[in-house]
Amino acid sequence: MATPLFSPTVLLKDLGRMSTHGQARRHFAVSRSLPAKALPARRPRERVEIPGLEMVTYGDRMHYVPGLAKPVYPQWERDYKDPGHYKAPPAHHMLLYKGKPCYVYNQRTSALEGVPQALWLTKAKLISGLPPHLLSLAESPANQIPDQDERVQNAIKHARFWDTTEERPCKEKYSNTLLSNLLHLCATLQSRHTVIGRRILAEKYSLAATWKRGEDLFQVRGQNGLLYNCMDPLPEVSGKQEVGDTAHHVLETFYPVSPSIDLQKVHVYEEEVNCSGFREGYPYPHAHTLYFQEDGDVNCKLHPKQFRAKMVMFAFGNALARAHSLYGTQPQHVLDRPITVQAVGTNGRLFQFLVFQLNTTDLSGDDGIKNQVWLDEDVELYDFAKLRPLIKKKQVKVPAGLEGYKPETFRKFLSLYLHGAV
Repeated sequence: MATPLFSPTVLLKDLGRMSTHGQARRHFAVSRSLPAKALPARRPRERVEIPGLEMVTYGDRMHYVPGLAKPVYPQWERDYKDPGHYKAPPAHHMLLYKGKPCYVYNQRTSALEGVPQALWLTKAKLISGLPPHLLSLAESPANQIPDQDERVQNAIKHARFWDTTEERPCKEKYSNTLLSNLLHLCATLQSRHTVIGRRILAEKYSLAATWKRGEDLFQVRGQNGLLYNCMDPLPEVSGKQEVGDTAHHVLETFYPVSPSIDLQKVHVYEEEVNCSGFREGYPYPHAHTLYFQEDGDVNCKLHPKQFRAKMVMFAFGNALARAHSLYGTQPQHVLDRPITVQAVGTNGRLFQFLVFQLNTTDLSGDDGIKNQVWLDEDVELYDFAKLRPLIKKKQVKVPAGLEGYKPETFRKFLSLYLHGAV
């Protein structure tokens, strides 16, 4: 009986013969990705120069000649400036190069320890929840929006269901739409509280603030969220007695992890850089509230604890930049008037509320007066927003539409918006 042309026995014999001759072997026990691995980069051939001997090259012949060495030409430099082909000099040749490093916190920094690391960097004391007198601002009927709950639910439905031509909008889109809708609703109270007209929204501004923590130099800089500016500063949240009591607070440490872990280490920087992002004489110099989106940067995804640390750091940076413009860059043990900056972060369903009060700019040591942070984290605005019902085992677990709306979350949002206007 003749053997088939592609029988398993013939195929295995051929594979064994190929492997004995040093050729490629099929790997039946691994996935297809193994043969597709990228080859390691080739090391450049080391050029040997012998003193007194001149290498014979094919440079004069203007074409390749086997057996002759490749000529080495001097680097050609343009006699004009071309930004597309600019080559930066080495860092140690730059004018701003310094031997002492500076640790930079930017909008893409993912701090390993999260909020505790941000509290150590800002020399701050954490207080869980928002101040009660601040939450009471939205409890009064005079400070509420007509048909408030219905209009907020319509704003959620607009962001999740109506503002798209796709089957399901992405999180980056509906979180941005929801934040804009809620801010628009809050702005309708301007007819009752005229101070709201002395405020303005700004985005894509660059912040820079510098401080010393121990022997290290730190900076927070970059573009961060949407900033709500105002002509008048926010009132302080805690009084002098509460500020004095922070001197007994002991900062949390996370030894053996370094406090500067995951921060960008640079040697080219300006030591005394402090900029709020706006020119001198700007009519809205005071930062009121920073609005962050958890998925605002598609190239950088932060976990919730790193996202809250980012809110703490940039609220502190705005307050510190304002303090330096008012009181100078010399460390102040206690500010005559503490500087308050608020922050709100959202992913379209969960909200993070933060209030930062800068009491001191003397951040070098761990003793003395501390700054204060009030944080209310992972507050749900609603439970579900489904285009289609969630069905499991022929039972509707979650119906279509908006479910589980929580009005107290928007009241917190409104309280931070009305702070300083009521």
